Amino acid sequence: MLKIRTSLLIGALVLAPSFVLAQTPKPTPTPKTAAAAVHSWTGTVKSVDATSLTITRPSGPVKEMTFVLNDSTKKQGAIAAGASVEVRYKTEGKQNIATAVTVQTKKK
Repeated sequence: MLKIRTSLLIGALVLAPSFVLAQTPKPTPTPKTAAAAVHSWTGTVKSVDATSLTITRPSGPVKEMTFVLNDSTKKQGAIAAGASVEVRYKTEGKQNIATAVTVQTKKK
C-alpha cells in the first residue's frame, strides 16, 4: 500500500508542471506593420515640377496618374515632358508617392 501511494505521489509531482504549462495562456502575437507595397507604372511625362509628376499612357483602364516627388525620390535620367518613364511608387492615403523615377531609353 505504501508503494502504491508513493508511486501515485511521484506520478502527480511529475505531471503537475505539464498541467500548469497547459493552462498558461499564450501571449497574443503583436500585429506587424505591413511595409508599404511598392508599385510600378510606366508612361509618358505630361508635366513635371519640383513636387509632382504626371504621366499618361494611351491604353489601359487608367490613362493618367500623378505622383508626389520629394527629397527621397530617386531620379535617373532627364525627366521632362514627352520622356518615357517608369515610376516606382507607394500609396499613402490618397497620394501616390514616387520612390524612383527612371527615364526609359529607346532601343535602336
